[in-house]
Amino acid sequence: MCVFCKIIKNEIPSQKVYEDAFVTAFLDINPVNPGHTLVVPNNHVADMQSASNEDLSRMIIATKKVAKGILKALDYKAFNLEMNNGAIAGQVVNHLHFHIVPRTEDDGLTHWPGQQYKEGEMDDVADKIKKVLKTEGAINGVSGMKQES
Repeated sequence: MCVFCKIIKNEIPSQKVYEDAFVTAFLDINPVNPGHTLVVPNNHVADMQSASNEDLSRMIIATKKVAKGILKALDYKAFNLEMNNGAIAGQVVNHLHFHIVPRTEDDGLTHWPGQQYKEGEMDDVADKIKKVLKTEGAINGVSGMKQES
């Protein structure tokens, strides 16, 4: 059983800030800033691809509630919503989770560096993604594409 499943089942200590039948939110033990909270589905789901649409919907609705509470309770004005999906992306615990990271103007955090596309590369990348999404039936009404019925 993963560490987040143990937290959900109250088998190890945590500071839960929100809990319902489907989602639990608790303070990160290594916070970027005070109030840094993890939002997890109560059923074990490894990553976003494995999650049902219902799990994801419930998570984002709970995340909105919890983020609003963090901002108000701790007098923050902004937050980052982050998810590391897979080990290469920095996912340490193999249980889907969102990070709500409250931010201040002077917290010293920076974002990863951006890159520039080479000439024609952006169109090529977009075309490849749209082709896969269209094949899987996920494209509907994207500008410049024929809408499927």
